[in-house]
Amino acid sequence: MRLFKLLFGFFIGISLVSFKPIENTNTAINFESDKQQLETLIRKAYEWIETKKTHSDFDVVANKKGDKYVGLNLKTHNKIVEDLKKSNFFSKQFIENYNKIGLKIGDNLKTNKAEYFVGELPPYGNDSDPWCNCQDFPDAFWKTMKINNLKLENNKATFYWIWTEWKESPKYKVTTVKENGIWKIAVLDGFDYKSFTKI
Repeated sequence: MRLFKLLFGFFIGISLVSFKPIENTNTAINFESDKQQLETLIRKAYEWIETKKTHSDFDVVANKKGDKYVGLNLKTHNKIVEDLKKSNFFSKQFIENYNKIGLKIGDNLKTNKAEYFVGELPPYGNDSDPWCNCQDFPDAFWKTMKINNLKLENNKATFYWIWTEWKESPKYKVTTVKENGIWKIAVLDGFDYKSFTKI
């Protein structure tokens, strides 16, 4: 009986030493904090896109006759890429993808893999504004943007944004990553390289 008590006591002692209490990491508070940071990021980024971004995406140049686009305006494109970097809203991944899309459009026009006549819709993209996958939007829509279906995993977050002014709101997918502790936009649904540059 004494041996049993000793073994039982030893087992309890080992259990207590190796037992690690479940730490309350305040997951809900961190989630809410990250959600607030991400909502702020999206609102500020779209305000910048709509009010501070000075050039149209993927500006193209026409031939001498002025009837057909034959390449990408590299000067404008490089300026936009630089502005995206300076804004501090976009990750390295997003900027590289954006640049890659522009260069591919330019290459396709230059080599006649894609034909784009002046006055016609471009042969790339989906006839919508890639920033929202929409053709129209409410005034100052960034002020009331909300995020839904937020999924957080380490330094990555995915969610959908909507705006609340109109009943018919896009459900637009976004992926963000933390770079040096700051949330930045990594992937936007409207800038998928394959679908955007598909001929």
